[in-house]
Amino acid sequence: MLAKVNSYGILGITGYPVTVEVDVANGLPMFDIVGLPDASVKESRERVRSALRNGGFEMPNLRITVNLAPADIKKEGALYDLPIALGLLVASGQLDADALLGYTVIGELSLDGTVRRIHGVLPMAIDARQRNVPAMLVPMENAEEAAYIQGIGVYGAESLSQAVGHLKGEAPIAPLIGREWRPGREDAPVPDFADIRGQEGAKRAMEIAAAGGHNLLLIGPPGSGKTMLARSLVGILPDLSFEEALEITKIHSVSGALKNGQGGILSIRPFRAPHHSASTAALTGGGTRAKPGEVSLSH
Repeated sequence: MLAKVNSYGILGITGYPVTVEVDVANGLPMFDIVGLPDASVKESRERVRSALRNGGFEMPNLRITVNLAPADIKKEGALYDLPIALGLLVASGQLDADALLGYTVIGELSLDGTVRRIHGVLPMAIDARQRNVPAMLVPMENAEEAAYIQGIGVYGAESLSQAVGHLKGEAPIAPLIGREWRPGREDAPVPDFADIRGQEGAKRAMEIAAAGGHNLLLIGPPGSGKTMLARSLVGILPDLSFEEALEITKIHSVSGALKNGQGGILSIRPFRAPHHSASTAALTGGGTRAKPGEVSLSH
């Protein structure tokens, strides 16, 4: 039997739809994943197999083929574990295919069936909203981040069993109410210019740079207060607009710079302090798996 589950992937800092096709057929027992998967996607076989068994579900002992479409884009990360597991349940007759209608599913599975946090949920939710996707089933730790995108139902699952119970209607998960963003200073303590003694010339230069949007270069011996002054600059800049906050959070979400428990949209401007020995790739981004660098993270 063939099952299809809607999911998402990340290309740069933009989300794009991925269809997870799962086919269960008679033949020698095997589990093959195609569609340009990287090593972490191929390892989904073991995570999904253990999560199904430990969650009390039956793992089909048949020929299993999983295709990640479109097949011409490389798939990276463990975010396809949950859609693959749900596709296997549909293909093996343990879950009704109609239960997944309208849902886009993403999430990593632990061996015990727990749904773990992933990176890049915000850009996926933004693209899903533009494509009029009605609902997303995401890890509970990512749910608040996606709930700031208005017009899309966000359901947070803590385990595979909970996700299946919700889809079957046995234990429905309440959707997160759309969050209303407000600028603030709760994400991290921001040093206040009023707490800096002396440095009147440097503070005056920073006030002019902040007011006019100019660049600024601080030169001085170690311990003279350059980093303290630069960190305090965030406190005198204008509050973020929602569009700016979305852009900043999207970059941090893809790069994995959002800390665990730091759900939602960032509300203060970023401050980055790269080490003087940072490589070119660390500053500008890139690599075999392209990620934002310090320049993008400080945007």
